[in-house]
Amino acid sequence: MSPHTRILLTGATGFLGSHLAHGLIAADYEVIAYRRNTSNLWRVADIERKIAWYDVTDLESPFREHGKIDHVIHTATIYGRNNEKNSLLVDTNLLFPLKLFEIASSFKANTFLNTDTILYKDINGYSLSKGQLREWLKMVAGQTKVINVKLEHIYGPKDDDSKFVTSIIKQCLSNIPEIKLTEGEQKRDFIYISDVVEGYLCLLKHHLDLCEPYLDVGMGSGYSIPIKDLVRHVAELTGTRTNFLFGALPYREKEIMDSKADISLLRGFGWRPRIGLKDGLRMTIKAEKRLKHEILDNRRLRFFRQ
Repeated sequence: MSPHTRILLTGATGFLGSHLAHGLIAADYEVIAYRRNTSNLWRVADIERKIAWYDVTDLESPFREHGKIDHVIHTATIYGRNNEKNSLLVDTNLLFPLKLFEIASSFKANTFLNTDTILYKDINGYSLSKGQLREWLKMVAGQTKVINVKLEHIYGPKDDDSKFVTSIIKQCLSNIPEIKLTEGEQKRDFIYISDVVEGYLCLLKHHLDLCEPYLDVGMGSGYSIPIKDLVRHVAELTGTRTNFLFGALPYREKEIMDSKADISLLRGFGWRPRIGLKDGLRMTIKAEKRLKHEILDNRRLRFFRQ
């Protein structure tokens, strides 16, 4: 891999994107990323100056101004958890990446790595928009190959509070009296963020070995556990006094009861998850405690300065 291999990254200030930015820079890739004027850079503050930033309102500018971009990694998304309008979901999750692919293709980028969901297309607006993008990318893939990463349930430090694992950890650390949950028998494939980053790096390294114009690639641990077991692991590791009310909530309509990744392709390239679930949860909890203490220390400092 040439030290001048250029990666254009979307969502670089988000959870997955920020970890990818750190991993790409550590692997000597040249990282280019979009940002908005309102973007919060706290997750990439330590590497901010190592990234070439471009305004997201001009998608072509990095291609025009930065020389050949070899690969595009698309991670930016909106989940619709904050009651965003459907039109915004379509703009962000479908039109934006489709326009970006068209530009990348016109400038002869080698690959477009799309971050996809394992949810059925008709569950909600988010999954519908992601499914529609997947269908479009299958149709337009060609000289610029599409590697469609079907990502399972990722977790780790600095994730959003709205994500299930982070939410459970924070509530347990705060000893919330009770948490209402479903029966928790649905099984999920949990994968730690550093393993995900290594998976993307593996795909970049072996992109020439992937001959198809479009390819779905599963990324996860390869096995699944019930949600109830995940919650019990968090409870054990945090020592929480929180009471879990399993069965207080119904399963959502069309709930997937067992999901796990087929990681045979990545295994063939020598990649495999290194972080077990309990170790990953332990590291995530430790990071969350540290972040909580930093916030409290900053609040105390501001108080004494007043």
